[in-house]
Amino acid sequence: MRRSPRYLFWLIIVLTVLAVFFNLPKIGKFDPNIVFEKLNIQKELVFRKGLDLEGGTSLILQADMAKISSTQKTSALESAKVVIDRRVNLFGVSEPIVQTSVVNNDYRIIVELPGVTDTQQVRSLIGTTAQLTFWEQEASRSATASPSAQPNFVQTNLSGADIKQTSVSFDPNTGKPQVTLQFTSDGTKKFADITKRNIGKPVAIVLDNQLIEQPTVQQAILTGDAVITGSFTIDTANALSTQLNAGALPVPLKILSSSVIAPTLGAQSLEKSLFAGIVGFIIIVIFMVVLYGRLGVVASIALVLYTLFTLAIFKLSSLTPYGITLTLSGIAGFILSIGMAVDANILIFERMKEELRADKSKDVAIELGFSRAWTSIRDSNISTLITCLVLYSFGTGIVKGFALVLAIGVLISMFSAIVITRTFLRLIYR
Repeated sequence: MRRSPRYLFWLIIVLTVLAVFFNLPKIGKFDPNIVFEKLNIQKELVFRKGLDLEGGTSLILQADMAKISSTQKTSALESAKVVIDRRVNLFGVSEPIVQTSVVNNDYRIIVELPGVTDTQQVRSLIGTTAQLTFWEQEASRSATASPSAQPNFVQTNLSGADIKQTSVSFDPNTGKPQVTLQFTSDGTKKFADITKRNIGKPVAIVLDNQLIEQPTVQQAILTGDAVITGSFTIDTANALSTQLNAGALPVPLKILSSSVIAPTLGAQSLEKSLFAGIVGFIIIVIFMVVLYGRLGVVASIALVLYTLFTLAIFKLSSLTPYGITLTLSGIAGFILSIGMAVDANILIFERMKEELRADKSKDVAIELGFSRAWTSIRDSNISTLITCLVLYSFGTGIVKGFALVLAIGVLISMFSAIVITRTFLRLIYR
């Protein structure tokens, strides 16, 4: 036995053991996640499921571009998308999908939030513009009413854009939740100037033209910190803090439609997809064994390892910020890649048959079969990867998921056919 097949064989064994370990579900006290907890990795090792499998909320938002110039509409829509994406991520939604759609003069944002079924909470988080402004009393009048009641307040140059970050804290006297603001350096100077000239006077805090609070300034505040109090619950305080941290929407958004997808629908679809995948896998194994005998058994083993490696990569990706989200289209791409993995083995085996018919020894037939089939395998897989790249670059939502899963499957199938199958055949015939 040559050294390289032996080393490759043990590499395959190690990778297989790791893949099996990562794919094992939590059984009793056994949990694969304990390894990552000891490495101080806080994320859980799971399959990330998309909206169609896990259930959740889907919204279609329409942007009001009436006050936006024609040259700035596209950039305003993209800015709104960034703000919404930041909001839902700060809200803690796993793998949200936020994408834009422009048809004629209709500018829309489509939002999909897996695992979230409280549509009212989603509406309050996404639909509000979160324009925070600070108002002071006009010098020529005495103010006793709020800015929304009488026009005796004027807007200052301090706004939500001057906020560095916010957080939720609790009033030490009442124990009620409040939102703490920390201003940027410019915002600190603006806030100091406002409080200096308004000692003994009210300063109004307004969010989306609604008065939140109208405290009276007791002394100049130079630290750049402020507190918004009011009739907050923990949820409303967290929502306001999230909106302010994410920034204000550049354009008003109107919710055209919202729908809740039940998790049971996703579970049924997943079961049917997995059943179809298992049936297809069994048929492929039977076909390979009947047609190629011992070679077909080797190819089937390589196919099992291919499946384990691919599923392990899907699971491990959940530990990264850019994990792979499995959708029904993604599962279809995975099942398709299984068939493509077999294609490579068929090309190799047919080339081997030709070499054996030419009276070549088995060792030589193996090497020539792999080397001469490689160019066809390489070219076909590269063309598939180019298609996946185009779909991922220009597609949206489920199309991107299909392209990504298929591309990963193609890459692993090349490793399976060229490395795993070749190593096993070398060991068997020697």
